[in-house]
This record gives sequence, C-alpha cells and structure tokens, in this order.
Amino acid sequence: MLPEVASWLRRRTSTAEDWPAHVLLDAKDGTGISVVLPARDEEATVGAIVAAVRTDLMERVPLVDEIVVVDSRSTDRTAAVAAAAGAEVVAQDEVLPGEGRMSGKGEALWKSLAATTGDLIVFVDADLRGFTSSYITGLLGPLLTDPSVGYVKGCYDRPLMEGERRVEGGGGRVTELVARPLINMHWPLLAGVMQPLGGEYAGRRALLERLPFVTGYGVELGLLLDVYQDAGLDAIAQVDLGRRVHAHQSTEALGAMSGQIMLTAWSRLERHGRMIPLGAPATALTQFRRSAAGHDARTSDVAVGERPPMIEVPGYAAARSFSPGRG
Repeated sequence: MLPEVASWLRRRTSTAEDWPAHVLLDAKDGTGISVVLPARDEEATVGAIVAAVRTDLMERVPLVDEIVVVDSRSTDRTAAVAAAAGAEVVAQDEVLPGEGRMSGKGEALWKSLAATTGDLIVFVDADLRGFTSSYITGLLGPLLTDPSVGYVKGCYDRPLMEGERRVEGGGGRVTELVARPLINMHWPLLAGVMQPLGGEYAGRRALLERLPFVTGYGVELGLLLDVYQDAGLDAIAQVDLGRRVHAHQSTEALGAMSGQIMLTAWSRLERHGRMIPLGAPATALTQFRRSAAGHDARTSDVAVGERPPMIEVPGYAAARSFSPGRG
C-alpha cells in the first residue's frame, strides 16, 4: 500500500458509531440536510427505510430536513408506499422536463439535485434490507464536523444471499473483479476506498452540482473519480456502516454493469488526461445463454450516457424552488 493511502485511511476512516445523532445535531447549525432514495420497483423495502429516517432523524432528533424518493418509472407501488411512509415523492421525468428523458440510476440522482434543497445530500439505495438510521448519521458525521471533507463514501461487509443462505464476503462481485483492479491500476491513491461502487454516500451540494453524472451504473465510479479530480483525496472520507444486505442481480446482469463501469473508467481516463485513446471503445456486449439448440447469443448496448454539471443547467436555479410534494 502506498504511504499516502495508508495515511488517508488512518485520517479519513471512521465508523457510524463515532457519529451519534445528538452530536451531529449540535454541529448542524442551520445546515440543510436532504436524504435521497432513487427507487425503481422497490415497494418491498422503500417504506421501511423512509419510516426509519423520518422517525429517528426528523421526529426524535430534528437532524434531517427532507426525505425525497425519486421514482424512476416504477411499475409497482413504490411511489405510494414511499409517500405513505412519509417521503416526498417526485417522478424522475417531471423534474427539469425541458432537459429531456434519460434512463438509469444516475439520471435519478442527477435530477435529485434539482428536487431537493439541502446543503448536504445523502444518497441511499432503496433496496436495502435491515436498514438503520445509523447509515445516515454515519455518512453525515465527517461532513458536519470537518469543512475540508466534501464527499463521504459508506463501506460495509456485503454478504451474498443465495435464497436463505448467506455467503459472507460473497457480495460486491463487480467491485472486486472490475472496479478495484481498475482503480488500483489507474488511480492508486484511491486504493483505500473500500466500496467505490456502494450506493450509500453523501456530499456537499456545492461540490456535487459541479460534477457531471453518468446516467447508468457507472454513476458511483464516475462521481468518485470526478470528486478526486476536482477536490483531491483529502476531500474524501469513508465511514464503516457495518453490514449491507440487498437483492443481488444475475451474473448476466452484472456483466452489463461491468461494461458500464469500464466505459465510465475509460471516459475519465481520457477526460482527466491519463491516456490518449487511439479510438473509441465499442459499446455492444454479446453474452451467451445455453438453449435446446445450443447457445443463444444476446447483444446489448452498454453505452454510458451522461448529464452535465447541474450548475450549468439553465433551469437549475428556478428548480431549487421546486416543491417535491407536487411530484
């Protein structure tokens, strides 16, 4: 491990237990805090997450100012369940409609900047099981107590759930097989970030609105690399949140995700002046599935879309007054 990485790990890694809610409330000092859940077809889990945040961090301790669920074209009762639990629900396509429609998790996160008002924004995936509000307080801790920190990543153990069987350390397959090798090869000072693709993280609006957002699965990697490029390693902190349990995708789906991760890394290598490409990468991914006739080939497009920094969007200032309850 590089000495710079070892130093960063010692100085910038903490645990959720280090940041009790009452300590953060004292440090809040008028800072607006928004919690955002991007959600698509997550009616089974989104309600419990929203209810925990509202009960623990709005009613018992007035730390969080708003909980916004960005509904990404759900076909189930995600929006209704989230609203019943106390969230403000916005339909992804109703935020900044003049900017057109794109798809993917990153699109929902980008739109959330225009649908929220907080100075600090905490992002939490809506498919978490066993969620506790310590996820939120943990991510907020470094931001509320150290003005030099601009971005906080959650880290955790990720068991792989196979039905009712739990395989410890078996989760995070794309992280371990794709993202971590890429980061260690090309951005070695970020080697200490334990969960670069994790969906639980927080940042200062003033930083997030300066960054482009990849619209697909590369959004977490893109943000991490862009924060590093924009603000440097010491602007990043990480907090151990314990354990993260969620639904897992098929190996075929993870292959498409890996393609988007690699394309996102390619785009940042080029944009940040770390390589001179001789040609554009192909975006077609061919995968195979056995059938009665042998093997069926399936080709999908894993091209990575991207949104510009929100601060460059003409309607952003007006959108800051957007009322999430109308979504």
